Amino acid sequence: MKLITFDPFRTLGLPGVRYIKPEHMHQYRDDLAAADWLLFPGYWQIHSLHYVLKRPIFPSLSSYHLGHDKVEMTRALQTACPEHVPDTLITASDKYGISEILDLWRFPFVGKSVRSSQGMGVYLIENRQQLLDYAARETVLYVQKLLPIVRDLRIVVVGDEIIASYWREGSGFLNNVSQGGRVRTDLPVPDNALSLVEGLARYLNINHAGFDVAMVDGHPYILEFNRLFGNTGIPDLNQRVQQAMQRYLLGPATPPSSDDNKVSA
Repeated sequence: MKLITFDPFRTLGLPGVRYIKPEHMHQYRDDLAAADWLLFPGYWQIHSLHYVLKRPIFPSLSSYHLGHDKVEMTRALQTACPEHVPDTLITASDKYGISEILDLWRFPFVGKSVRSSQGMGVYLIENRQQLLDYAARETVLYVQKLLPIVRDLRIVVVGDEIIASYWREGSGFLNNVSQGGRVRTDLPVPDNALSLVEGLARYLNINHAGFDVAMVDGHPYILEFNRLFGNTGIPDLNQRVQQAMQRYLLGPATPPSSDDNKVSA
């Protein structure tokens, strides 16, 4: 099995992986064309690798394209599972877009940058001036209903498995661990949230992502998913990721343990 990675840190622990710097890819065209898997290319590489060299890419093409920004992601989710997407409006950052929001939405709501992660570029919009300030920073306005939650779920999919699930709880508006949120493994993870993510990931062929899910009155809402997610949520998450990648890319030589798909009491 010939594996080539463009991100050595994401593939630590995988056996027999060769690293090629992304900017040197054209110097190694024959090697890339002969590879069984090309791992973690940059977004700018994927069209050449997939459509020209016709090599399998991990994460999947769907993971790249649908997860490229929040606009692409949300439109796909609204088509696939509209009842599991919070009310969202995507509009231009001009006077017409601002007027549309002011006409249709009530404060407070959430404004997001369309390309952001780890809780960055997420704003609580509580008044007209904050909306104008947000619009001045963005070229596209993405506003979403503020859900009545104090914590959310991170559900991690690698390959065709859910390898981890846990609650994140912040002291303020954001629950992201990178923004000071804490991991809660003492609370049960609802089965319907796990089933939703598992089915959606399989249907859309998302094979490497951290899904953020909010629960409102027992109903799961997908906030977003991140193709390149952090591995600091639980102590052995990086090891779980590597083991699941090995099973997916190299075959089921190392079967998952019975409790690998859930981190909950």
